[in-house]
Amino acid sequence: MSNAITEGKYYQKQFGCDSDIIAWSHRSRFEAALRLIGSQQKLLDYGCGDGTFLSMAADRLTSGHGADIATDQVKDCQTRFADVQNIRFSTIAEIANPVHAGSYDRVTCMEALEHCTEPVVEIVLKDLARLVAADGRVIISVPIEIGPTFLLKLLLRKLAALRGLSDYSYYESYSLANAIKMIFAGRDTRLERPVYGEPDSSSHSHYGFNWRAMRERIRAHLTVEQTIFSPLPWSGGWFSSQVWFICKPLDRQ
Repeated sequence: MSNAITEGKYYQKQFGCDSDIIAWSHRSRFEAALRLIGSQQKLLDYGCGDGTFLSMAADRLTSGHGADIATDQVKDCQTRFADVQNIRFSTIAEIANPVHAGSYDRVTCMEALEHCTEPVVEIVLKDLARLVAADGRVIISVPIEIGPTFLLKLLLRKLAALRGLSDYSYYESYSLANAIKMIFAGRDTRLERPVYGEPDSSSHSHYGFNWRAMRERIRAHLTVEQTIFSPLPWSGGWFSSQVWFICKPLDRQ
């Protein structure tokens, strides 16, 4: 593994976590993504973070483009991966240029939508639908925070906080009533979700996130062909940490 990857903040926090379970969970997510994107594709990773996934996928891509809202993060990726010839990075604002419309065989958006406020979710989904080629696919992943997985993650985060790992001590606590809602959540279950940050850069944590409700929002912009769970896909999501939506564009007029 090259220093360019291991110096990334996300990589250090999650892949390098001292909790074997947390590190395994994040590794398995990226391994699932690598299987889903195929090979010899022109890929856009929307919300690329520290570039870990794009750099892992580079050897199977015709070209890769990472886009993120954080300018400092984009600049860091441009510096660290300057020697990787077939990947590049830019801000979300830069890919608003019409030249990017319909340009990508695969568009990935991983672990981003759960952090977006309501208006931003709509902006992102419209962007994903705009950027993918007519015969391409959009691959979205979000965390599972309901059902039995909710209880397992709650326990693991509490243990990680006790060990002083990363920022797990900052996770919110659930009231008993809200915890029960999350365990038995359906697609219409809603919790009031805290909003953090300044008005022009506000975001959510994982608190109260419901993947079933998010799938319905995605369906307003894309056709969801498959719903896949990882790891342990045979569990149907009951004991998985992630859910994947494999989407194709709606018919374009």
